[in-house]
Amino acid sequence: MFFSRVFFLLLILLPLLGQAQRPTAPGTGTPVPVTTAPARAGTAPKPGAKGSPIKLLTTGQLVGGIFNGVKIRKLLGNVSFQQDDVFLYCDSAYQYTETNQVEAFSNVRVVQSDTMTITGDHGFYDGTKRTARMTGNVVMRDPRMTLTTPALDYDLNRKTASYTQTGHLTDPQNTLDSEQGFYDTNSKVFVFKRNVHLVTPDSELNNDTLRYNTVSKIAYFNGPTRIKGKSGNLYAEGGTYNTITRVSNFKQNAKIDTPNYLLGGDQLVYDEKKQYGVAKGHVSLISKKDNLTLRGDQGKYWRGLGRTKLYGGRPVVRNIGNQKDTLYMAADTLISIEARPGQTTTRTVLYAYPKVQIFRGQMQGICDSLTYDRQDSIIYLNQDPVLWQAKNQLTSDSMQIRSKRGKVDEMRLYGNAFAVSQDTLLNFNQTKGRSMMAYFRDNQLRRVDVLGNAESIFYALDNDTATTGMNRVLSANMRLLFLESKLNKITVLSNPEAKFIPPHELKPDDERLKGYKWRAAERPTRRQVLGKQFDDRPKKRKPVKKKTTTTKRSPASKSAKPVPKKTTPKSASPKPAPPAKAPLAAPNVRR
Repeated sequence: MFFSRVFFLLLILLPLLGQAQRPTAPGTGTPVPVTTAPARAGTAPKPGAKGSPIKLLTTGQLVGGIFNGVKIRKLLGNVSFQQDDVFLYCDSAYQYTETNQVEAFSNVRVVQSDTMTITGDHGFYDGTKRTARMTGNVVMRDPRMTLTTPALDYDLNRKTASYTQTGHLTDPQNTLDSEQGFYDTNSKVFVFKRNVHLVTPDSELNNDTLRYNTVSKIAYFNGPTRIKGKSGNLYAEGGTYNTITRVSNFKQNAKIDTPNYLLGGDQLVYDEKKQYGVAKGHVSLISKKDNLTLRGDQGKYWRGLGRTKLYGGRPVVRNIGNQKDTLYMAADTLISIEARPGQTTTRTVLYAYPKVQIFRGQMQGICDSLTYDRQDSIIYLNQDPVLWQAKNQLTSDSMQIRSKRGKVDEMRLYGNAFAVSQDTLLNFNQTKGRSMMAYFRDNQLRRVDVLGNAESIFYALDNDTATTGMNRVLSANMRLLFLESKLNKITVLSNPEAKFIPPHELKPDDERLKGYKWRAAERPTRRQVLGKQFDDRPKKRKPVKKKTTTTKRSPASKSAKPVPKKTTPKSASPKPAPPAKAPLAAPNVRR
């Protein structure tokens, strides 16, 4: 994975101990000796101690003198110095012996332990503080990387390096650019800041702060971070990546954007080795192909299996047909099955269980478990399903909802199918049979075919104000026709048995078919399905109260009493009666 290569290049500024390199005189290949006064016994500093003297090794020409009141050595041609494990080379230099400092010019090169090399146009080395500053076309190299920057500061005691005028890092496969960089060998942490841009063979990263611990091998992202990869893009505002375990932990508005899906959450944890991820807090999975959105409090993702599971806080499915016909579905657990990597034959299926609730315009439903075949747009409802459409209720052992062009087209009810509709006088018209086929047009119920052992009771009304009787019909098959989602006509298809019962002969047992149960109290509302945390309706703005200004009264006006206005009583006039409803014809039976 690209992360492993990304952070390999970050191990660049670690100075390593080794053998010193011996300088040579120009053109001869042999060192030029420089005689120095021997140190007093007992006063020579230990190697690597702070403030050890800088030793002049070679030079083509040495001129002593006073410059600006300071005693210096002016060195020309093939100049080299040594302080413990550090060597400095240049074309010319000023050596300040009293302050133990060197200012180097042209082709400046600093080598530490024969493994780390810094070159530049100009350098200043403080032997007392053991610090070096290089400027002008600075290049820092070790066996694994190259850093170029206009200026670089290096502290040999603290073993820290930093740049503040942009830096460009390269290794055989990756490049990194940033405006500032810092490395501390004590904490073993790299820090890159401001416009960090990392390019690998597989991805491209942009963020504001990138921190890497060379001991724990963990990288830390701070601030908005964007990673563009071949298989998708990542955005997060904070997080970590362990280069050993290859586990990512992205936080704060994390999002993974692929050509087909958008996954988001407050926290995303992904294990590259196991191809397994966990998301927490406001988790959402959006399928761009079929406008499907899954939301939940927690989620799990198995990339190798093509499976996503959402649970916690009543996860919700949102399928956009159009603005007035959006399908919402909630359950305790949602499972989405997609094609595995490299496969295209797997069907895209959504499973919901238990306590499933559905809300879609005038249609609502419940069941214990549900299967949504997204490829064929078929929803299977299992274990005690109930569907409501306007004032109609449908129940059976199992159901199917088939859609076309984003609208409900057909419903199939299998086993103990039962339909109940309520008329204007709150009577319950009932129909039952072995199975039913319900047909819709523009999401309104138009026709129901009852197949096998059809039985129905419906009430005859007089001008929508009184019940004149009840019709009871038995038949092998039956057809119910609806107008504006209200029962309008019943057609008996074969072997009918019908009778009419007047109101005074009706008995309680006559008014209910076996298996009747009106379950309106279980009908879910939009708020119940979406939940408060997932309600996407625009919030109503509170009206802004206008400030009222009061005027101060004079003392005379305060004592004056207001004069009451004369009002004339309005004549009481009767309110107009509401218009009478149009009479509803009782359903008729055709044989």
